[in-house]
Amino acid sequence: MSIGISTLRSGLKYNSDFEKQQQIFLDSIEQQLKLPLKTTSIEDYDCDLKLIFVQTGGVEGLFLQNFDKLQPPYYILTNGENNSLAASMEILTYIKNRKLEGEIIHGDIEHVANRLKQLLTVNIARKKLSAMKLGVVGNPSDWLIASVPDYDKVKQLLGVNLVDIDLHELESLASKDWQCDKLDGNTTFDKETTQKSLNVYQAMKHIVKENNLDGYTLRCFDLLSSLKMTGCMALAFCNSENIVATCEGDIMAMLSMCVVKAVSGQSSFQANPSRIDTANNDIIFAHCTLPLDMTESYKLDTHFESGIGVAVKGELPLKEVTVLRLSSNLKHYFLSSGKITENLSECNLCRTQIKVHLDNDVKLLHTRPCGNHHIICYGNYCNEIESLLNSYGLERVL
Repeated sequence: MSIGISTLRSGLKYNSDFEKQQQIFLDSIEQQLKLPLKTTSIEDYDCDLKLIFVQTGGVEGLFLQNFDKLQPPYYILTNGENNSLAASMEILTYIKNRKLEGEIIHGDIEHVANRLKQLLTVNIARKKLSAMKLGVVGNPSDWLIASVPDYDKVKQLLGVNLVDIDLHELESLASKDWQCDKLDGNTTFDKETTQKSLNVYQAMKHIVKENNLDGYTLRCFDLLSSLKMTGCMALAFCNSENIVATCEGDIMAMLSMCVVKAVSGQSSFQANPSRIDTANNDIIFAHCTLPLDMTESYKLDTHFESGIGVAVKGELPLKEVTVLRLSSNLKHYFLSSGKITENLSECNLCRTQIKVHLDNDVKLLHTRPCGNHHIICYGNYCNEIESLLNSYGLERVL
């Protein structure tokens, strides 16, 4: 990870200790970060995070002279000495008046270093997202009436390329028998059925490779009639192999999962909110697939709605989690930390079932939902995800 820093200071004379004071400030940040701050020219963005170091007052005009060389979001670092904070506030006001993203990084060294760590994570995540190519295999399922974004807007805002792939291509490939030993150790499920499931997985891996995809969403329910099979195992394996994969053709679930992956580097669970307990601020999430690397153990079962194919019933550790869902208009998102408190085995829900106690008010899902499927990963990444999505201009549902 690298941080580039470009300096703005006025031409006035300052005391003899000026340069020493500025260097002590930067050295203290480096020590806390355990990362070097690389001095760069104002137009140099060959780094993971670019800082504008305002050292003095009276640099507003100099900022304007160089404005065309700078790129949003604008992160302004200041130690507050020599009227630098006052100048920084004037500059940031100018930026905000133009509806551009920016922030003043100011405070004690620990605060500054912690915020820079978050911003590094955010900027690296932005770069990861902007390089992604994602497949939409078949159209989104018919019931996802509020989950289909404008492809051009996704590209413009996030840099993500969405490409449509005909479902018939998958169906044709999955009709072949592929050699795969993924489930050789599982003897509790019908061999022919598991082979069909593995054929879907291998076919999807082929499509991912041929189209150079970082992930995909699959209109999986159509496979129930065409192949007498589900895509549950394909998604379970792909997500465990660093390929983002969501079901039902839910593009917004896929984009939410990509955000989680870009920030945390982790696999995540796409799930239906199945039941809400407002008194205890709990929610039951359930689905018939999840990344196998998220499970403590799992067993194979049939697909819940159809009773055919192969689905996954996983047991998840009772750990802290982050829950995320983006809206299809790319204006809002639901985000909360929480904790898995129980694994369930109810007969009227999809196969993998967890109870999560949320830290944010669960009643927000009654009044301002952002869609159906929510994405769940281990750990608390709320600050980093909020910073990332806010940098795109999205607003958290509160």
